[in-house]
Amino acid sequence: MKRNIRLSTVALGGAALVFALAGCAPGTGSTGGNETTGEISTDISGVGDVTLTVWDQEVRGGQNEQMEQLNAAFMEKYPNVTIDRNSQSFDDLATTLRLALTDADAPDVVQANNGRNTMGQFVAADQLRPLDDYAEAYGWGDRFSESVLQYSTYSDDAKVFGDGSLYGLPQVGEVVGIFYSKSKLADLGLEVPADWTEFDAALKAAKAAGETPMQLGNIEKWPALHVFGPLQGDYVDAEVITDLGLGNAGQSWTTPENVEAAATLQGWVDAGYFNDGVNGTDYDAAWQALAGGDGVFLIGGSWLAADLGDAMGDDVGFFIPNTSAGTPATTGGTGLPFTITSAADNTDVAAAYLDFITSDEAMEVLAETGNLPVNRTAELAPDSGVQADVFTVFGDVTGDGSLLPYLDYATPTFGDTMGQALQDLLAGQATPEQFTEALEADYSEFVASNE
Repeated sequence: MKRNIRLSTVALGGAALVFALAGCAPGTGSTGGNETTGEISTDISGVGDVTLTVWDQEVRGGQNEQMEQLNAAFMEKYPNVTIDRNSQSFDDLATTLRLALTDADAPDVVQANNGRNTMGQFVAADQLRPLDDYAEAYGWGDRFSESVLQYSTYSDDAKVFGDGSLYGLPQVGEVVGIFYSKSKLADLGLEVPADWTEFDAALKAAKAAGETPMQLGNIEKWPALHVFGPLQGDYVDAEVITDLGLGNAGQSWTTPENVEAAATLQGWVDAGYFNDGVNGTDYDAAWQALAGGDGVFLIGGSWLAADLGDAMGDDVGFFIPNTSAGTPATTGGTGLPFTITSAADNTDVAAAYLDFITSDEAMEVLAETGNLPVNRTAELAPDSGVQADVFTVFGDVTGDGSLLPYLDYATPTFGDTMGQALQDLLAGQATPEQFTEALEADYSEFVASNE
Protein backbone atom coordinates (compact mmCIF):
# COMPACT_ATOMS: atom_id res chain seq x y z
CA MET A 1 0.00 0.00 0.00
CA LYS A 2 1.31 3.45 -0.87
CA ARG A 3 2.48 5.44 2.10
CA ASN A 4 0.47 8.55 2.93
CA ILE A 5 3.45 10.66 3.98
CA ARG A 6 3.81 13.85 1.95
CA LEU A 7 6.79 16.18 2.23
CA SER A 8 5.68 19.73 2.85
CA THR A 9 6.90 22.62 0.75
CA VAL A 10 8.52 24.16 3.80
CA ALA A 11 10.43 20.96 4.53
CA LEU A 12 11.57 20.68 0.92
CA GLY A 13 12.72 24.25 0.94
CA GLY A 14 14.73 23.76 4.12
CA ALA A 15 16.57 20.90 5.74
CA ALA A 16 15.05 18.14 3.62
CA LEU A 17 16.62 19.59 0.49
CA VAL A 18 19.98 20.89 1.62
CA PHE A 19 22.37 20.43 -1.26
CA ALA A 20 26.15 20.22 -1.10
CA LEU A 21 26.69 22.96 -3.64
CA ALA A 22 30.14 23.49 -5.05
CA GLY A 23 31.49 26.97 -5.63
CA CYS A 24 32.60 27.19 -9.24
CA ALA A 25 33.60 24.73 -11.91
CA PRO A 26 35.00 25.10 -15.41
CA GLY A 27 32.29 25.65 -17.98
CA THR A 28 29.88 28.43 -18.83
CA GLY A 29 26.78 30.21 -17.67
CA SER A 30 25.76 30.90 -21.28
CA THR A 31 26.44 29.20 -24.58
CA GLY A 32 26.02 29.45 -28.28
CA GLY A 33 24.98 26.27 -30.02
CA ASN A 34 26.94 23.23 -28.90
CA GLU A 35 29.92 25.22 -27.60
CA THR A 36 30.69 25.99 -23.94
CA THR A 37 33.02 28.74 -22.71
CA GLY A 38 33.72 30.56 -19.46
CA GLU A 39 32.75 29.44 -15.97
CA ILE A 40 29.67 27.97 -14.37
CA SER A 41 28.50 28.13 -10.79
CA THR A 42 26.33 25.81 -8.75
CA ASP A 43 25.57 28.59 -6.24
CA ILE A 44 22.69 30.70 -7.56
CA SER A 45 21.79 32.46 -4.32
CA GLY A 46 23.46 35.68 -5.42
CA VAL A 47 22.43 35.98 -9.07
CA GLY A 48 19.74 38.58 -8.37
CA ASP A 49 16.09 38.39 -9.36
CA VAL A 50 15.57 35.88 -12.16
CA THR A 51 12.48 34.54 -13.92
CA LEU A 52 12.95 30.97 -15.18
CA THR A 53 10.53 29.99 -17.93
CA VAL A 54 9.76 26.26 -17.84
CA TRP A 55 7.67 24.31 -20.35
CA ASP A 56 6.55 20.83 -19.29
CA GLN A 57 3.90 18.25 -20.12
CA GLU A 58 3.24 17.02 -16.58
CA VAL A 59 -0.49 17.74 -16.74
CA ARG A 60 -2.04 14.62 -15.20
CA GLY A 61 -2.95 14.33 -11.53
CA GLY A 62 0.15 13.01 -9.80
CA GLN A 63 2.45 14.43 -12.47
CA ASN A 64 1.10 17.94 -12.01
CA GLU A 65 1.10 17.59 -8.23
CA GLN A 66 4.78 16.71 -8.03
CA MET A 67 5.73 19.62 -10.28
CA GLU A 68 3.71 22.07 -8.20
CA GLN A 69 5.35 20.82 -5.00
CA LEU A 70 8.88 20.91 -6.40
CA ASN A 71 8.48 24.30 -8.08
CA ALA A 72 7.17 25.83 -4.87
CA ALA A 73 10.02 24.27 -2.91
CA PHE A 74 12.61 25.55 -5.38
CA MET A 75 11.28 29.10 -5.12
CA GLU A 76 11.26 28.84 -1.34
CA LYS A 77 14.87 27.75 -1.36
CA TYR A 78 15.78 30.48 -3.85
CA PRO A 79 13.48 33.48 -3.24
CA ASN A 80 15.34 35.36 -5.97
CA VAL A 81 14.00 32.97 -8.62
CA THR A 82 10.46 33.00 -9.99
CA ILE A 83 9.35 30.01 -12.08
CA ASP A 84 7.05 30.88 -14.97
CA ARG A 85 5.54 27.50 -15.75
CA ASN A 86 3.82 26.65 -19.04
CA SER A 87 2.26 23.19 -18.79
CA GLN A 88 0.82 21.56 -21.91
CA SER A 89 -0.34 18.10 -22.93
CA PHE A 90 2.19 15.80 -24.59
CA ASP A 91 0.63 16.33 -28.03
CA ASP A 92 0.34 20.10 -27.62
CA LEU A 93 3.93 20.41 -26.42
CA ALA A 94 5.16 18.40 -29.40
CA THR A 95 3.33 20.82 -31.69
CA THR A 96 4.33 24.12 -30.10
CA LEU A 97 7.88 23.42 -28.95
CA ARG A 98 9.49 23.30 -32.39
CA LEU A 99 8.32 26.82 -33.20
CA ALA A 100 9.06 28.12 -29.70
CA LEU A 101 12.72 27.10 -29.87
CA THR A 102 13.24 29.21 -32.98
CA ASP A 103 11.86 32.30 -31.25
CA ALA A 104 14.11 34.95 -29.73
CA ASP A 105 12.08 34.65 -26.52
CA ALA A 106 12.40 30.86 -26.26
CA PRO A 107 11.79 29.23 -22.86
CA ASP A 108 14.75 28.46 -20.61
CA VAL A 109 13.90 24.86 -19.65
CA VAL A 110 11.78 22.48 -21.74
CA GLN A 111 10.83 18.84 -21.72
CA ALA A 112 11.87 17.32 -25.03
CA ASN A 113 11.00 13.85 -26.29
CA ASN A 114 14.15 11.68 -26.32
CA GLY A 115 13.80 10.41 -29.87
CA ARG A 116 15.71 11.31 -33.00
CA ASN A 117 12.77 13.21 -34.48
CA THR A 118 12.57 15.59 -31.48
CA MET A 119 15.59 15.91 -29.16
CA GLY A 120 17.87 14.72 -31.95
CA GLN A 121 16.63 17.43 -34.29
CA PHE A 122 16.92 20.08 -31.59
CA VAL A 123 20.52 19.03 -30.90
CA ALA A 124 21.38 19.09 -34.60
CA ALA A 125 19.92 22.61 -34.83
CA ASP A 126 21.97 23.81 -31.82
CA GLN A 127 18.76 24.60 -29.92
CA LEU A 128 19.69 22.71 -26.74
CA ARG A 129 22.67 23.30 -24.45
CA PRO A 130 25.02 20.36 -23.73
CA LEU A 131 25.12 19.68 -19.99
CA ASP A 132 28.41 17.86 -19.49
CA ASP A 133 29.97 20.63 -17.42
CA TYR A 134 27.00 20.84 -15.09
CA ALA A 135 26.83 17.04 -14.91
CA GLU A 136 30.39 17.03 -13.62
CA ALA A 137 29.78 19.87 -11.18
CA TYR A 138 26.62 18.36 -9.73
CA GLY A 139 27.66 14.71 -9.93
CA TRP A 140 24.77 13.64 -12.12
CA GLY A 141 26.80 10.69 -13.38
CA ASP A 142 26.81 9.30 -9.84
CA ARG A 143 23.08 9.86 -9.36
CA PHE A 144 21.88 8.42 -12.68
CA SER A 145 22.80 5.08 -14.22
CA GLU A 146 24.38 5.00 -17.67
CA SER A 147 21.43 3.00 -19.00
CA VAL A 148 19.16 5.93 -18.10
CA LEU A 149 21.40 8.80 -19.24
CA GLN A 150 21.97 7.21 -22.65
CA TYR A 151 18.43 8.22 -23.63
CA SER A 152 19.35 11.91 -23.24
CA THR A 153 22.74 11.67 -24.95
CA TYR A 154 23.66 12.62 -28.52
CA SER A 155 26.74 13.44 -30.54
CA ASP A 156 27.02 17.13 -31.46
CA ASP A 157 25.68 16.48 -34.95
CA ALA A 158 22.96 14.18 -33.51
CA LYS A 159 23.95 11.33 -35.80
CA VAL A 160 24.83 9.12 -32.82
CA PHE A 161 22.10 8.51 -30.22
CA GLY A 162 23.17 7.20 -26.81
CA ASP A 163 26.77 8.42 -26.87
CA GLY A 164 28.22 11.92 -26.80
CA SER A 165 27.07 14.87 -24.72
CA LEU A 166 24.28 14.87 -22.16
CA TYR A 167 21.32 17.09 -23.08
CA GLY A 168 18.68 16.39 -20.44
CA LEU A 169 17.65 14.79 -17.16
CA PRO A 170 14.49 12.72 -16.66
CA GLN A 171 12.43 12.45 -13.50
CA VAL A 172 10.45 9.27 -14.07
CA GLY A 173 11.04 5.82 -15.47
CA GLU A 174 9.12 3.28 -17.56
CA VAL A 175 9.69 -0.46 -17.72
CA VAL A 176 8.13 -3.37 -19.62
CA GLY A 177 7.60 -6.59 -17.73
CA ILE A 178 5.17 -9.43 -17.19
CA PHE A 179 1.91 -8.94 -15.31
CA TYR A 180 0.38 -12.10 -13.91
CA SER A 181 -2.48 -13.47 -11.84
CA LYS A 182 -1.10 -14.69 -8.53
CA SER A 183 -4.07 -16.96 -7.91
CA LYS A 184 -3.85 -18.62 -11.31
CA LEU A 185 -0.13 -19.17 -10.96
CA ALA A 186 -0.71 -20.68 -7.52
CA ASP A 187 -3.43 -22.96 -8.90
CA LEU A 188 -0.89 -24.24 -11.42
CA GLY A 189 1.47 -25.02 -8.55
CA LEU A 190 4.10 -22.65 -9.91
CA GLU A 191 6.37 -19.98 -8.48
CA VAL A 192 7.11 -16.74 -10.30
CA PRO A 193 9.47 -17.75 -13.14
CA ALA A 194 13.05 -16.83 -12.37
CA ASP A 195 14.24 -16.88 -15.98
CA TRP A 196 12.89 -17.23 -19.50
CA THR A 197 13.25 -21.01 -19.49
CA GLU A 198 10.98 -21.21 -16.45
CA PHE A 199 8.60 -18.73 -18.07
CA ASP A 200 8.32 -20.91 -21.15
CA ALA A 201 7.59 -23.90 -18.90
CA ALA A 202 4.89 -21.90 -17.10
CA LEU A 203 3.24 -21.08 -20.43
CA LYS A 204 3.24 -24.77 -21.31
CA ALA A 205 1.73 -25.70 -17.93
CA ALA A 206 -0.98 -23.05 -18.27
CA LYS A 207 -1.91 -24.33 -21.73
CA ALA A 208 -2.07 -27.92 -20.48
CA ALA A 209 -4.39 -26.82 -17.66
CA GLY A 210 -6.84 -25.24 -20.10
CA GLU A 211 -5.92 -21.65 -19.31
CA THR A 212 -5.11 -18.88 -21.77
CA PRO A 213 -1.40 -18.64 -20.99
CA MET A 214 -0.85 -15.09 -22.22
CA GLN A 215 -2.96 -12.16 -23.39
CA LEU A 216 -1.90 -9.89 -26.26
CA GLY A 217 -3.84 -7.23 -28.14
CA ASN A 218 -1.90 -6.19 -31.23
CA ILE A 219 -4.39 -4.54 -33.54
CA GLU A 220 -2.48 -1.28 -33.05
CA LYS A 221 0.76 -3.06 -34.10
CA TRP A 222 3.03 -1.42 -31.50
CA PRO A 223 2.08 -3.67 -28.52
CA ALA A 224 3.98 -6.64 -29.94
CA LEU A 225 7.18 -4.55 -29.86
CA HIS A 226 6.86 -4.67 -26.08
CA VAL A 227 6.63 -8.46 -26.20
CA PHE A 228 9.52 -9.00 -28.58
CA GLY A 229 11.82 -6.48 -26.87
CA PRO A 230 12.10 -8.19 -23.46
CA LEU A 231 12.32 -11.62 -25.12
CA GLN A 232 15.09 -10.37 -27.42
CA GLY A 233 17.05 -9.43 -24.30
CA ASP A 234 17.51 -13.12 -23.47
CA TYR A 235 19.11 -13.89 -26.83
CA VAL A 236 20.97 -10.77 -27.92
CA ASP A 237 23.69 -8.86 -26.07
CA ALA A 238 22.40 -5.67 -24.45
CA GLU A 239 24.98 -3.49 -26.23
CA VAL A 240 23.87 -4.87 -29.60
CA ILE A 241 20.19 -4.23 -28.83
CA THR A 242 21.05 -0.71 -27.69
CA ASP A 243 22.83 0.07 -30.96
CA LEU A 244 19.98 -1.41 -32.98
CA GLY A 245 17.31 0.33 -30.93
CA LEU A 246 19.01 3.71 -31.09
CA GLY A 247 19.71 3.44 -34.81
CA ASN A 248 23.48 3.51 -34.46
CA ALA A 249 25.82 1.92 -36.96
CA GLY A 250 27.76 -1.31 -36.63
CA GLN A 251 25.08 -3.95 -35.97
CA SER A 252 22.72 -6.17 -37.91
CA TRP A 253 19.23 -7.49 -37.40
CA THR A 254 19.90 -10.63 -39.44
CA THR A 255 22.00 -12.41 -36.83
CA PRO A 256 21.26 -15.95 -35.61
CA GLU A 257 20.43 -14.55 -32.16
CA ASN A 258 17.76 -12.18 -33.49
CA VAL A 259 16.35 -14.91 -35.69
CA GLU A 260 16.17 -17.25 -32.69
CA ALA A 261 14.32 -14.64 -30.62
CA ALA A 262 11.81 -14.18 -33.45
CA ALA A 263 11.42 -17.95 -33.78
CA THR A 264 10.64 -18.25 -30.07
CA LEU A 265 7.92 -15.60 -30.33
CA GLN A 266 6.40 -17.29 -33.37
CA GLY A 267 6.66 -20.62 -31.55
CA TRP A 268 4.53 -19.23 -28.72
CA VAL A 269 1.80 -18.52 -31.27
CA ASP A 270 2.09 -21.98 -32.83
CA ALA A 271 1.89 -23.59 -29.38
CA GLY A 272 -1.34 -21.72 -28.59
CA TYR A 273 0.16 -19.68 -25.78
CA PHE A 274 -1.68 -16.48 -26.80
CA ASN A 275 -5.37 -15.69 -26.97
CA ASP A 276 -6.96 -16.27 -30.36
CA GLY A 277 -6.62 -13.52 -32.96
CA VAL A 278 -3.96 -11.34 -31.33
CA ASN A 279 -3.64 -9.11 -34.42
CA GLY A 280 -7.36 -8.38 -34.29
CA THR A 281 -7.50 -7.76 -30.53
CA ASP A 282 -7.42 -4.28 -29.07
CA TYR A 283 -4.61 -3.44 -26.64
CA ASP A 284 -7.00 -2.35 -23.90
CA ALA A 285 -9.18 -5.42 -24.43
CA ALA A 286 -6.19 -7.68 -23.75
CA TRP A 287 -5.30 -6.26 -20.34
CA GLN A 288 -8.98 -6.03 -19.47
CA ALA A 289 -9.31 -9.73 -20.29
CA LEU A 290 -6.52 -10.54 -17.84
CA ALA A 291 -8.21 -8.33 -15.26
CA GLY A 292 -11.46 -10.18 -15.88
CA GLY A 293 -9.92 -13.58 -15.16
CA ASP A 294 -9.00 -14.76 -18.66
CA GLY A 295 -5.30 -15.49 -18.83
CA VAL A 296 -2.30 -16.00 -16.60
CA PHE A 297 0.26 -13.57 -18.05
CA LEU A 298 0.41 -10.33 -20.03
CA ILE A 299 3.60 -8.61 -21.18
CA GLY A 300 3.16 -4.86 -20.95
CA GLY A 301 4.45 -1.57 -19.64
CA SER A 302 4.46 -0.16 -16.13
CA TRP A 303 1.81 2.36 -17.22
CA LEU A 304 -0.77 -0.48 -16.96
CA ALA A 305 -0.03 -1.10 -13.28
CA ALA A 306 -2.53 1.40 -11.89
CA ASP A 307 -5.44 0.11 -13.97
CA LEU A 308 -4.62 -3.55 -13.36
CA GLY A 309 -4.14 -2.87 -9.66
CA ASP A 310 -7.53 -1.18 -9.46
CA ALA A 311 -9.19 -4.09 -11.27
CA MET A 312 -7.36 -7.05 -9.71
CA GLY A 313 -6.25 -5.76 -6.33
CA ASP A 314 -3.67 -7.97 -4.65
CA ASP A 315 -4.07 -10.69 -7.29
CA VAL A 316 -1.88 -8.94 -9.86
CA GLY A 317 1.90 -9.08 -9.75
CA PHE A 318 4.70 -7.88 -12.01
CA PHE A 319 8.16 -9.32 -12.75
CA ILE A 320 10.82 -9.71 -15.41
CA PRO A 321 12.68 -13.02 -15.86
CA ASN A 322 16.44 -13.00 -15.67
CA THR A 323 18.37 -13.66 -18.84
CA SER A 324 20.51 -16.77 -19.22
CA ALA A 325 23.38 -14.60 -17.93
CA GLY A 326 21.54 -14.25 -14.63
CA THR A 327 20.72 -10.54 -14.85
CA PRO A 328 17.50 -8.73 -15.78
CA ALA A 329 17.22 -7.01 -19.16
CA THR A 330 14.06 -5.52 -20.58
CA THR A 331 12.61 -2.75 -22.67
CA GLY A 332 12.10 0.54 -20.90
CA GLY A 333 13.04 4.14 -20.78
CA THR A 334 12.34 7.42 -19.12
CA GLY A 335 9.81 10.18 -19.13
CA LEU A 336 10.60 13.22 -21.25
CA PRO A 337 13.91 14.71 -20.07
CA PHE A 338 14.15 18.30 -18.88
CA THR A 339 16.59 20.21 -21.06
CA ILE A 340 18.17 23.69 -21.13
CA THR A 341 17.66 25.63 -24.32
CA SER A 342 20.52 27.44 -26.03
CA ALA A 343 18.50 30.64 -25.61
CA ALA A 344 18.38 30.38 -21.79
CA ASP A 345 19.35 33.70 -20.16
CA ASN A 346 20.94 32.14 -17.08
CA THR A 347 22.00 28.53 -17.46
CA ASP A 348 23.31 28.36 -13.89
CA VAL A 349 19.76 28.89 -12.61
CA ALA A 350 18.37 26.46 -15.17
CA ALA A 351 20.90 23.79 -14.20
CA ALA A 352 20.18 24.29 -10.50
CA TYR A 353 16.51 23.74 -11.31
CA LEU A 354 17.25 20.49 -13.18
CA ASP A 355 19.37 19.33 -10.28
CA PHE A 356 16.66 20.17 -7.77
CA ILE A 357 13.73 18.46 -9.52
CA THR A 358 15.77 15.28 -10.11
CA SER A 359 17.50 15.17 -6.71
CA ASP A 360 17.36 12.23 -4.33
CA GLU A 361 14.85 14.16 -2.23
CA ALA A 362 12.74 14.99 -5.28
CA MET A 363 12.47 11.27 -5.97
CA GLU A 364 10.60 10.96 -2.66
CA VAL A 365 8.06 13.54 -3.84
CA LEU A 366 7.57 11.66 -7.12
CA ALA A 367 6.98 8.39 -5.29
CA GLU A 368 4.51 9.98 -2.88
CA THR A 369 2.51 11.49 -5.75
CA GLY A 370 2.15 8.13 -7.53
CA ASN A 371 4.95 8.47 -10.07
CA LEU A 372 7.76 6.00 -10.82
CA PRO A 373 10.98 7.79 -9.82
CA VAL A 374 13.89 7.17 -12.16
CA ASN A 375 16.35 6.98 -9.23
CA ARG A 376 16.11 5.36 -5.76
CA THR A 377 13.30 3.32 -7.28
CA ALA A 378 13.51 0.09 -5.28
CA GLU A 379 14.22 2.03 -2.09
CA LEU A 380 11.08 4.17 -2.51
CA ALA A 381 8.78 1.35 -3.56
CA PRO A 382 5.36 1.16 -1.90
CA ASP A 383 5.08 -1.43 0.85
CA SER A 384 2.88 -3.78 -1.18
CA GLY A 385 0.84 -4.19 -4.34
CA VAL A 386 1.73 -4.29 -8.00
CA GLN A 387 3.33 -0.85 -7.85
CA ALA A 388 5.80 -2.23 -5.32
CA ASP A 389 6.73 -4.89 -7.90
CA VAL A 390 7.10 -2.27 -10.64
CA PHE A 391 9.38 -0.09 -8.52
CA THR A 392 11.51 -3.12 -7.63
CA VAL A 393 11.84 -4.30 -11.23
CA PHE A 394 12.83 -0.86 -12.50
CA GLY A 395 15.37 -0.51 -9.70
CA ASP A 396 16.84 -3.94 -10.46
CA VAL A 397 17.05 -3.37 -14.20
CA THR A 398 18.62 0.08 -13.96
CA GLY A 399 20.89 -0.93 -11.10
CA ASP A 400 22.18 -4.42 -11.93
CA GLY A 401 20.74 -5.18 -15.34
CA SER A 402 20.13 -3.55 -18.72
CA LEU A 403 17.37 -1.10 -19.59
CA LEU A 404 16.94 -1.70 -23.31
CA PRO A 405 15.63 1.01 -25.66
CA TYR A 406 12.21 1.05 -27.23
CA LEU A 407 12.96 -0.47 -30.60
CA ASP A 408 10.95 2.09 -32.53
CA TYR A 409 13.56 4.73 -31.57
CA ALA A 410 15.83 3.28 -34.26
CA THR A 411 14.72 5.26 -37.31
CA PRO A 412 11.93 7.72 -38.11
CA THR A 413 9.98 4.88 -39.79
CA PHE A 414 10.95 1.92 -37.63
CA GLY A 415 7.76 1.86 -35.57
CA ASP A 416 5.70 1.23 -38.70
CA THR A 417 8.24 -1.20 -40.15
CA MET A 418 8.53 -3.34 -37.06
CA GLY A 419 4.84 -3.14 -36.23
CA GLN A 420 3.91 -4.61 -39.59
CA ALA A 421 6.74 -7.15 -39.50
CA LEU A 422 5.58 -8.41 -36.11
CA GLN A 423 2.00 -8.73 -37.28
CA ASP A 424 3.24 -10.82 -40.20
CA LEU A 425 5.41 -12.93 -37.88
CA LEU A 426 2.55 -13.54 -35.43
CA ALA A 427 0.18 -14.41 -38.27
CA GLY A 428 2.63 -16.91 -39.74
CA GLN A 429 2.90 -14.84 -42.92
CA ALA A 430 6.63 -14.28 -42.46
CA THR A 431 9.41 -16.54 -41.29
CA PRO A 432 11.78 -15.36 -38.55
CA GLU A 433 14.38 -14.82 -41.25
CA GLN A 434 12.02 -12.67 -43.33
CA PHE A 435 11.07 -10.75 -40.19
CA THR A 436 14.67 -9.81 -39.42
CA GLU A 437 15.36 -9.01 -43.08
CA ALA A 438 12.52 -6.47 -43.11
CA LEU A 439 13.97 -4.78 -40.03
CA GLU A 440 17.48 -4.85 -41.46
CA ALA A 441 16.34 -3.06 -44.62
CA ASP A 442 14.96 -0.08 -42.67
CA TYR A 443 17.85 0.03 -40.19
CA SER A 444 20.67 -0.29 -42.75
CA GLU A 445 19.16 2.35 -45.05
CA PHE A 446 18.92 4.82 -42.16
CA VAL A 447 22.45 4.08 -40.95
CA ALA A 448 23.81 4.57 -44.47
CA SER A 449 22.04 7.93 -44.75
CA ASN A 450 23.74 9.07 -41.54
CA GLU A 451 27.27 8.29 -42.72
